[in-house]
Amino acid sequence: MPHLRVAIAQLNTVVGDLSGNVERVLQALAAAEAAHADVCVMPELAIPGYPPEDLLLKPGFVADNVAALEKVAAATGECAVVVGFVGAAPGGVGLANAAAVCAGGRVAGVYRKHLLPNYGVFDEQRWFVPSTEAPSLYGIAGAWVGVSICEDVWFDDGPVAHEGRAGADVVVNLNASPYNRGRRRERLAVLRRRVTEAGCAIAYVNQVGGQDELVFDGDSLVMAADGTLLASGQQFGTDLVVVDLPIGPHPPHAVTELLPRVVVTDPRRGDRPPLPAMPVRPALSDHAEVYAALVLGTRDYLAKNGFSEAVIGLSGGIDSSLVATIAVDALGSGRVHGISMPSRYSSPGSRHDAEELAARLGIDLKVVPIEEAHVAFASMLAPVLGREPFGLADENLQSRLRGVLLMAVSNAMGWIVLTTGNKSEMATGYSTLYGDSAGGFAVIKDVPKTLVYDLCRFRNTQAVLEGLPGPIPDSVLDKPPSAELRPDQRDDQSLPPYEVLDPVLQEYVERDRTAADLVAEGFDPGVVDRVVRLVDGAEYKRRQMPPGVRITTKAFGKDRRMPITNHYRSSALEESGGG
Repeated sequence: MPHLRVAIAQLNTVVGDLSGNVERVLQALAAAEAAHADVCVMPELAIPGYPPEDLLLKPGFVADNVAALEKVAAATGECAVVVGFVGAAPGGVGLANAAAVCAGGRVAGVYRKHLLPNYGVFDEQRWFVPSTEAPSLYGIAGAWVGVSICEDVWFDDGPVAHEGRAGADVVVNLNASPYNRGRRRERLAVLRRRVTEAGCAIAYVNQVGGQDELVFDGDSLVMAADGTLLASGQQFGTDLVVVDLPIGPHPPHAVTELLPRVVVTDPRRGDRPPLPAMPVRPALSDHAEVYAALVLGTRDYLAKNGFSEAVIGLSGGIDSSLVATIAVDALGSGRVHGISMPSRYSSPGSRHDAEELAARLGIDLKVVPIEEAHVAFASMLAPVLGREPFGLADENLQSRLRGVLLMAVSNAMGWIVLTTGNKSEMATGYSTLYGDSAGGFAVIKDVPKTLVYDLCRFRNTQAVLEGLPGPIPDSVLDKPPSAELRPDQRDDQSLPPYEVLDPVLQEYVERDRTAADLVAEGFDPGVVDRVVRLVDGAEYKRRQMPPGVRITTKAFGKDRRMPITNHYRSSALEESGGG
């Protein structure tokens, strides 16, 4: 039976690295040609990198991106390539998120994205004009191929449906789809609806890698018209997936819509070795996905921004233990450095836990006590305050002393400081500006505290399965969480227990529920009111936090843009009639 050999290349591109991205595209194309592919499909905006954001406001950047595309087109031969770039909008007014279909040394056609997302982390309507053109079908090696870009596949009766009704054998869909928990399940459900609607196969290619806060998980998919998953790409790694898709004559009654057709390459002549079916990769578990996203996001943020080594303040607590473990998995133990900065309140157990963690991870650990500086700063402040600092002022002073030491080491050694605050703390303001928040990258910024524990247990279990000791000591997991900034301090003296707090935060922050909504759903009014006040009052702090890996549907940063000056308050106690 005739078939179309499709290669889908999930690439780790770099925003603005036009020459580097061209090289990545050409390397993937060469691999596709070696596999005797008929067409090789690259991710959305693979030429400029995604998301290019306000680089698109620079006419010179847009022109350079077009010149880079021309280099790709000039290098094509029998294997066609479909690659994302920034093109001119129809009529030449504005820009289009576009895909070029190239073969034989030329650009044979251009598809422009129809549906532009403008929610969550997406701002495409800021830069692009949506296409209203009828899409074309492209004749490649005797098959009719439809082209679509990301959002175009997510909605009913969109371009994919029209291309299917016009007789497409397959629709290729170029994506730069950021990861969040549960994303793979959503993609599979959407693709099954779309192949049913279009009546043809879909080859879905996705970008991979970290870009600022975003992580792209790859996970490219090829789905047959009957909903069968034929092949899948690696999650969180570059990959080239090659699959043979059957093509055949369409009965006249099956073609219900007419679209423009462009012949790109002649039907392939001659024999080629048969292609064995590619196995469908088993999906990672939820915790494995999240952990892999954090590792990839950390590795790429450092590598793409010129950092080769990292330093972390190791307190012996659960958060710094997880961050250090992720950093070692991302960079290697030789490029991660720990600094223990005990105070008069640091327990012997926590000091030992930091030492034990460093030993298990194989990282160097320097101990720099802050007591001398603590005493000196307290003495310096006494004339100003009328007495030495106490309470919150003294607690935050210790945290800021640690931040000063870490940043001094960063400046002297060129190592980036990885902060250790989690989403629960960031949401409620349970952090110190210019203290534990000081640093260049916040690895677990979008990880709730309860998930921090889950990920530590997951990583330890993985180590045991590999015949290795778990990197995180059991004593770290077993002790009550504490900042250890005053005697016998515990987090639950300042916050609700995390198993109570995190579900409230998920509803209020990630799902935008009001206090009244939460009470109606059964949450305790007193807890809700307390949490809402903490979250609303900490917005000014969150604006000053470093970027970090996004793993949920709503992270602090691009996703959630609340005003700092904001007098809207929703009280659970008032609305529930409580006292």
